[in-house]
Amino acid sequence: MRYIDGEKNTDMAFQNNAFLYGDAVKVHFFIKDSQLIMAEECYFFLMASMRKMRMNIPLSFTLEFFSEIFLTAIAENQVQEGVIELLVYRNRDDGVSAKTPVHFYFEIKQKDEVLKISEKYELDLMKEISVNTNVLSNIKVHSPENIYAAIYAKENDLDDVIFLNPNKKIARTIYGNLLLLEENTIKIPKQTEGAYISPLMENFVTFVHKNNLAVIEEAELSAFESQKAEEILVISDEKGIFTVSKIRNKEFGNERYKTMLEAWKTSF
Repeated sequence: MRYIDGEKNTDMAFQNNAFLYGDAVKVHFFIKDSQLIMAEECYFFLMASMRKMRMNIPLSFTLEFFSEIFLTAIAENQVQEGVIELLVYRNRDDGVSAKTPVHFYFEIKQKDEVLKISEKYELDLMKEISVNTNVLSNIKVHSPENIYAAIYAKENDLDDVIFLNPNKKIARTIYGNLLLLEENTIKIPKQTEGAYISPLMENFVTFVHKNNLAVIEEAELSAFESQKAEEILVISDEKGIFTVSKIRNKEFGNERYKTMLEAWKTSF
């Protein structure tokens, strides 16, 4: 189910700057019970991402505009649960400037349950390469380090890897953010350390904070912090929600996170 500018499209040979140069931003929207959830948070993240990439934002790009297009596609394809992957890009023939017209492409990926908790997720540290901490590090743009690391993970029977930044602090994983639970505190790498901005994670963290389920702390975390944690969660707008089962030789529990996540799921 692929759409370009809201119209169904099966021709994947179209040429644009996203294909040629990675000139695009990606944002995910979430479908539950055939409705959009967290749509406002995802939309504002889209607007922020486009501004950071110095993209022209059409006046038509309102939350209502995208909601109508998405809901039509959801109904047309009878989707109950899933993720919408939205890509906004500049065309190759229009040149590159802050005034260049933009186009968008989206694909609906059906899931059994959009907020499903996956309990088996094995990680390791990636030391060969690091991730940046600049203004584009927090948004979903072309990232060759992700491609390299995904191949590395597959070849080593891993589900994901932990990236460090140039200062040897934990930044993120290939697909999402790490949340380290120790006693009553959830430590999350700061965005200034290279962590992704994630509407899905921010919604969960806000729920935890409002309901006094744990203390939330944004921090600069050394690699060793991952071994000190009692439980670790990875939240990815793209892939989903995972409780980490193992990092190297250390295994982790997930009972407290499972309790928090189940309570969060019932809030929708």
